[in-house]
Amino acid sequence: MKTSTLAMPAARNAAGPIHVAIIGSGGGAFAAAIRAAEEGARVTMIEAGTIGGTCVNFGCVPSKIALRAAEVHHRRTHHPFDGIPRDAGPVDRTPLLAQVRGRVEELRESKYEGILDDEPAIDFLSGWARFEDARTLTVDEPSGAVQRLQPDRILIATGASPAEPPIDGLAETPYWTSTEALFTYELPEHLIVLGGSFVALETAQAYRRFGSDVTILARSTLLSRDDPEVGSALRAALEDEGIRVLTHTTPQRVDHDGTGFRLTLDGETLTAERLLVATGRRPNTQALNVDAAGIETTGDGAITVDRHLRTSVPGIFAVGDCTTMPQLVYVAAAAGTRAAINMTGGEAELDLSVVPTVVFTDPQVATVGLTEAQAERQGIESSAQRLDLEHVPRALANFDTRGFIKLVAETGTGRLLGAQIVAHNAGEIIGIASLAIRNGMTMENLGNELVPYLTMAEGLKLCAQTFKRDVARLSCCAG
Repeated sequence: MKTSTLAMPAARNAAGPIHVAIIGSGGGAFAAAIRAAEEGARVTMIEAGTIGGTCVNFGCVPSKIALRAAEVHHRRTHHPFDGIPRDAGPVDRTPLLAQVRGRVEELRESKYEGILDDEPAIDFLSGWARFEDARTLTVDEPSGAVQRLQPDRILIATGASPAEPPIDGLAETPYWTSTEALFTYELPEHLIVLGGSFVALETAQAYRRFGSDVTILARSTLLSRDDPEVGSALRAALEDEGIRVLTHTTPQRVDHDGTGFRLTLDGETLTAERLLVATGRRPNTQALNVDAAGIETTGDGAITVDRHLRTSVPGIFAVGDCTTMPQLVYVAAAAGTRAAINMTGGEAELDLSVVPTVVFTDPQVATVGLTEAQAERQGIESSAQRLDLEHVPRALANFDTRGFIKLVAETGTGRLLGAQIVAHNAGEIIGIASLAIRNGMTMENLGNELVPYLTMAEGLKLCAQTFKRDVARLSCCAG
């Protein structure tokens, strides 16, 4: 059901339905196309590659399947329970990858291609789009034909691609991006991973659990944008699994001799069969000729948008990883819906004041809101409490007390400002903290909530109680 404050009359002009052209076919693009069609617009979706974009094809879906498979394999030999055999054979990636591809194709058909088949207001055009001017798109089709479109509104949703860091020799080597790492049948004896954030850490742990030796080289610390305690806790967990982690380290040079990689560091040389480069992503705007339309971008090519998803040019909107917004698919989808409302005569804003994030390592890292340092920079007086998982009954029952829950509260009011969680399935907990922040809940509110016993979410309640009491002296089900 459409929300009454956002629903608008059918989008029309004097010549008939408003024509919306969408460049891209990922999560943000499809959210926009569906909503624009619901509002009465005629939509043309333009895509040069695979329908569905990064998330379903090369990112979220296949990577989370791989992570879960790696966890299952790891637990067969690394579980804490007496009396249960600890044994596991070698990994056969051939049937595993067939299963991954099957699920990706299933979701792409049902969530993307199927929508195109069922929605007559959305036309799909295969080709490479670029701006001729602020009103005109030129689309080069695979057949060689060229189409010129002059839609009423244009939405750019072209996503981003792995960026290549400026390291001597790297460009001449056959390094992996996340796509190759996900879909290769090879299980290297030693994998070196460049990067210290989401993709690097998730992939590194998965390969270690599948049986490879893994070395991580991070330019700064792990998860350097988060509370330092988060990166330290995750580093300890990864090192406990045998991953070598080198922080504040950037190779001076990378070479490949036809069989393996050689990375020259300051005082050391590393060798490995494979190298994964996961040092960030670059917006896919280079081929769009955005300058011809006068669209403002940042130095790395990201399109500048406001809270209404408008670019610097009237009638042109942008969403997703090609913009200055956070590179998260759920942000892109939310932005796509709101952009469609605005392109068809409505007025909707994207509120990014509360954006939860999850790193799907084990333990997971989930954060939302402000850290202590961020609150201080914003001039907000705050205090924080950290609850180690040895005080969370569910973690004790799981025999897995790696990690912690940390809450940041405004001094005086006790209002929750932020949460940083390192725990098994932390991503399933962070939504509660997000809702608490958005609704102005205090530590007293959280501490008084009824939370089922023996859930990890109970840790939020317990951590909130630590602002006024010592939870180590409470009984198991203390209220």
